[in-house]
Amino acid sequence: MFFIMYGKMHSACLYGIEGVMIGVEIDLANGLPQTSIIGLPDSAIREAVERVRAAVKNCGYRYPQQRVTVNLAPADLRKEGSAFDLAIALGILTTSGQLMMPAAEEMLLIGELALDGSLRPVTGVLPMVEAARRSGFSKVLVPRGNEAEAALISGMAVYAAGHLRELPHPADAGTGAADQPDVVSDKQRHIPQASADHPDNEPPLPFPVTVMDSQGDSGRIHQPVMALNLEHLRYHPQHSVSSLSGTADEMLREDFGDVLGQSHVKRALTIAAAGMHNIILAGPPGTGKTMMIKRLPGILPELNDSESLEVTKIFSAAGKLTDTRSGLLRSRPFRAPHHTISAAGLIGGGSIPKPGEVSLAHRGVLFLDELPEFSRNVLEVLRQPLEDSVVTISRARAAFTFPARFLLACSMNPCSCGYLGNTGTQQRCTCSPAKIAQYRAKISGPLLDRIDMQVDVPRPSDWKGQGPALSSAEMRRDVLRAQQIQAERYSKLPISWNSELSGAALRRYAALNKESSLLLHGILESLGLSMRAHDRIIKLARTIADLEGAAAISSAHLAEAVQYRNLDRQVVAEE
Repeated sequence: MFFIMYGKMHSACLYGIEGVMIGVEIDLANGLPQTSIIGLPDSAIREAVERVRAAVKNCGYRYPQQRVTVNLAPADLRKEGSAFDLAIALGILTTSGQLMMPAAEEMLLIGELALDGSLRPVTGVLPMVEAARRSGFSKVLVPRGNEAEAALISGMAVYAAGHLRELPHPADAGTGAADQPDVVSDKQRHIPQASADHPDNEPPLPFPVTVMDSQGDSGRIHQPVMALNLEHLRYHPQHSVSSLSGTADEMLREDFGDVLGQSHVKRALTIAAAGMHNIILAGPPGTGKTMMIKRLPGILPELNDSESLEVTKIFSAAGKLTDTRSGLLRSRPFRAPHHTISAAGLIGGGSIPKPGEVSLAHRGVLFLDELPEFSRNVLEVLRQPLEDSVVTISRARAAFTFPARFLLACSMNPCSCGYLGNTGTQQRCTCSPAKIAQYRAKISGPLLDRIDMQVDVPRPSDWKGQGPALSSAEMRRDVLRAQQIQAERYSKLPISWNSELSGAALRRYAALNKESSLLLHGILESLGLSMRAHDRIIKLARTIADLEGAAAISSAHLAEAVQYRNLDRQVVAEE
């Protein structure tokens, strides 16, 4: 007699930063005992055979001595990771008649199995659960370490377990597998039992099963002896509004009030934060460039609900969520990669691409300290994300798109020794003109053209006689006021900040009067600026006007915006 049995569970995997639903199909057939996983699995998934086999046996169940085929559908999508272990294990146990899972069609299963049956957390649970909700699923079973992350998606009943033996509830199982030690007798292994209430003493299974013998007649099937009751594993999240990366109050502990002098730099940073404009600070060592940029997140507004979910999904896909008990990320990300980073580390990459630093900085700040020390090839890959606010990575099978809308903040010295233009008596620049040109050539013109604000940071000389320094709270108040104006102005558009204006929207919301237009035209001619710089100056002037509460852009706003193109003006002066 020839038996074929079929069962199906539902799991998910990551495709970029988005979750994709995967059907885990199990087929048991008579033949030589072996297990095959098909459907373009990676090595971690192929190794799931041994993890699942050991976990099933060590939890008191029996692994089928048959030909086991596991198909991950759709079969043309490449899959990676260990999140399918739980779905494969439960699929084999239900299909072989050892467990019954009535809610299998509406439950997502995610988790990695240890050899003893323990469930280990995996990365990317948040986008996977969101994909399941969009697909109509209402329940998800995850490892205990992922329960808080899964609960961030509303409308999903979250069940969490730490071990495979926890799944059958003791009240339903009696002395079943949940109560047994790792080594049990054959009688205790939940071998299918017959029923006297059905012909042939074997009622049908509650999931799709095809049973045929060699002549095409119905064969004999087994009834599971235990139904999974997961209510004892139901997770009830604790409600909290705090952020994982620190609350706004924690950010404000590093206060701009601690920075003596440099009032014009604080003004520039306030404008940058108010409109999410890219900025570069250039000056000799020890003038506070790095210190001030590190305080920039403290004056930025918190993420709104849609932005928060978007950013948290990226961190989940990248495996950067260390604690989700506090809820979604609310503070804007601040990423500061080392100058030795590779191009793939900056924009993302890999055989199945993962998000890089520009995507991890999405809706936040990407800080590149000592900009000329970065490889020129690495810096050039920033052109597309700065222009399009996305990163597109193409592979043979597919193209992956990651969001990358961030504020680029950079710092640099005026030359390799750092003291060019220093008027002090002790530290003088020792760089030759050729060396200075070589140092600055690491930053290409097209990249510099995409940076709205280029600000000189000289060594402060009058800080002793100044009054109280401008604090982060005062700067943040101005930023929030300008941000509220922009939110109301762009409420019907898919943008939030002045820096995102382009095309018809730029001409409508940042229109110049005749006097301002003539002024800008003369500046472009004298400095030789590009049309990209032309648009960025107008967007910067729009933010300056918003900070002052002005409805229209004046010549004074435009003149101040031009003053922040210091490096462009220096190039013209040198020529």
